[in-house]
Amino acid sequence: MNETSPAARPHAGPEAAPGRIVLLTTSHRVAPGLLSWPAWQALRGADTVLCADGAHPQLPYLREAGIAVAETSPTAQELVDACAGGRTVVVVATGEGEPALTDGLARLAGSGRVAMPELELLPASYDLPGARLLDLVQVMDRIRAECPWSSRQTHEGLAKYGIEEAYELVEAIEAGDRPELREELGDVLLQVVFHSRIAEEHPDTPFSIDDVAGGIVAKLIRRHPHIFGDERAETPEDVKEHWLRTKAEEKKRTSVTDGVPLGQPGLALAAKLASRVRTAGLKVPLPEGEGIGYELLALAARAEADGVDPEAALRAAARVYRDAIRAAEDPRTTAEDPRTADGEEEDEG
Repeated sequence: MNETSPAARPHAGPEAAPGRIVLLTTSHRVAPGLLSWPAWQALRGADTVLCADGAHPQLPYLREAGIAVAETSPTAQELVDACAGGRTVVVVATGEGEPALTDGLARLAGSGRVAMPELELLPASYDLPGARLLDLVQVMDRIRAECPWSSRQTHEGLAKYGIEEAYELVEAIEAGDRPELREELGDVLLQVVFHSRIAEEHPDTPFSIDDVAGGIVAKLIRRHPHIFGDERAETPEDVKEHWLRTKAEEKKRTSVTDGVPLGQPGLALAAKLASRVRTAGLKVPLPEGEGIGYELLALAARAEADGVDPEAALRAAARVYRDAIRAAEDPRTTAEDPRTADGEEEDEG
């Protein structure tokens, strides 16, 4: 039977068994009361269950299950004494994980003067992959409600940031900067959560982050019948064929150009159109005309046919050009430039 207080425990005698302390940790990202079976066994088999936080979300569920919990915060020595005689004490840890208590127990153990109980750390619930997304949603809720800037934002006002963050993500990928990649992925994720939070407030057609996530989950399942259905796919080309066929059935588009955003960068737009034509098996010759635009269109189509992303290729070349510019701006390089040595004036533009 669980006892409600360790205060009346006799002091541990020299021959007493040291007992056992179980530090029970839970995750606030899991619904209260959903504990592991080993946790319930430890709770039901304990002589005493303690919790320093009277508002701990697990307490109502433990008491409903018949577990008596003493709302107290013992010192390390008091906890050791409560285990005298081979008793088991379970401590339901607060969100901070009871650092003062565990530090105190470590000091007692290090002194060598105390017969220490067996100490077990038992996760009663733990985060599943993606659990920190719940924290992000909660933080966004609070920022939307309390921040003078964030509370006034709209989809239209945030649109430019979505574009900027996407470009910064691409830059981090192309630079091979892993820490920057991680940060930029977070910034892109923030845009999704921010827009979803704003969407909840729409008077006629609200939706939430759960609706967004549910929609993409359903789409992924539909478009991967070789994983979630009976179809087969042995190559990446097979997978792409499944994807395009399913997408065409869903969208019921009348042209292969439907859904191609015209506002994207020009080279990417030209390559996307060429890709749609090639994938559909259409024979559409490139338009002929004078000027750099038609030349760039032909280059973009050629790059796409060769499996090259023309936007990425141009950015890579531009970075080389940028480095050449910086090298030319180096004072040592400028000092050796024969034009400046002859007194030629630089272009002020």
